[in-house]
Amino acid sequence: MTTESGAFRSGRHFLQIPGPSNVPDRILRAIDRPTIDHRGPEFGRLGRSVLAGCQAVFGTAGPVIIFPASGTGAWEAAIVNTLARGDRVLMYETGQFASLWHAMAGRFGLQVDWVPGDWRRGVDPADVEARLRADPDRSIRAVMVVHNETSTGVTSRIAEIRAAIDRADHPALFMVDTISSLGSMEYQHDAWGVDVTVSGSQKGLMLPPGLSFNAVSDKALAAAKTGGMPRSYWDWQEMLMPNATGYFPYTPSTNLLYGLEEALAMLQEEGLPNVFARHARHAAATRAAVRGWDLEILCQDPREYSSILTAVVIPDGHDADALRQVILDRYDMSLGAGLAKLKGRVFRIGHLGWFNDLMLLGTLGGVEMGLFAAGVPHRAGGVARALDVLAGRTEAAQAAEAA
Repeated sequence: MTTESGAFRSGRHFLQIPGPSNVPDRILRAIDRPTIDHRGPEFGRLGRSVLAGCQAVFGTAGPVIIFPASGTGAWEAAIVNTLARGDRVLMYETGQFASLWHAMAGRFGLQVDWVPGDWRRGVDPADVEARLRADPDRSIRAVMVVHNETSTGVTSRIAEIRAAIDRADHPALFMVDTISSLGSMEYQHDAWGVDVTVSGSQKGLMLPPGLSFNAVSDKALAAAKTGGMPRSYWDWQEMLMPNATGYFPYTPSTNLLYGLEEALAMLQEEGLPNVFARHARHAAATRAAVRGWDLEILCQDPREYSSILTAVVIPDGHDADALRQVILDRYDMSLGAGLAKLKGRVFRIGHLGWFNDLMLLGTLGGVEMGLFAAGVPHRAGGVARALDVLAGRTEAAQAAEAA
């Protein structure tokens, strides 16, 4: 390809934003098939296959509902099926996407108990417990949190939050956004007692944008049958009836479902525990590189480090967006921008989905060269620290992670 300045670029573009992630060739080939009749028998087989396959990835024996939409649509479906205007909900400011879900809740007339945060930590389970204990009338109808905050690289501890809700003996629904974590980090909808899990296709599932998901518990289904808001497109019941035989109530994204079937097969072939371990290893190597550069990781609690991305704080007096532009212009690599209050203050390295050791080293090499080219103060040798982790040089790797 040729850039705006006329320079020729060879090789593949490095898409190292934290989603949409790189789409594997296998999935691209699966999508590139003739569209079939979405009322015919072949489609019924496809529908049953992907609906069942999604259950394993979500960690549920219950239904997973697939909408042709972005993750924002799945946010809306979670709200309108279970909650009514005026209902009180508990939400936490862990980053930009938690803030956007909060804004949506307000537009639907929910009364949000909004807990401010510094965007460097996840949801505090002890705070959840305290706030629910301080609700003797049980007026809080839902606790709504983001599992992996894509804007910050901070992961909230969902199992611990569930335990906090249980200790408070509170009946609130538990809703979790896994748009950037599903398929890349351990997640257990059933075992962790989640009522509605929200997700999307374009990150750990390795697909283009266009599919969104709700995994729903029996408790959430009961709430939808007796309450909720007026809905049509987002109505779970309208989806579940034809889903029982593999079909949908309106025209589905047929070719994306081909890709989803292939993505689910790839995840099962590697084995989900191996997928999660690979992501954790790449995240540890990335953090070692950041420390090797003597730069700061945005996430402040090691228990909440993301396996999906690492957000890096740029030194004072420098602009993260200017660094990203240098890296794009010189090395044809896209990194994630700082969003909202983090604009210009951080850059985000995505390390998720269809990704391996050499791709990570190329990514980190591009960052290190970019830091030098942009004149950002740093210490050389971050890539070497990452190599210690990836090559399994145990003592050096442990020192790199702890430093």
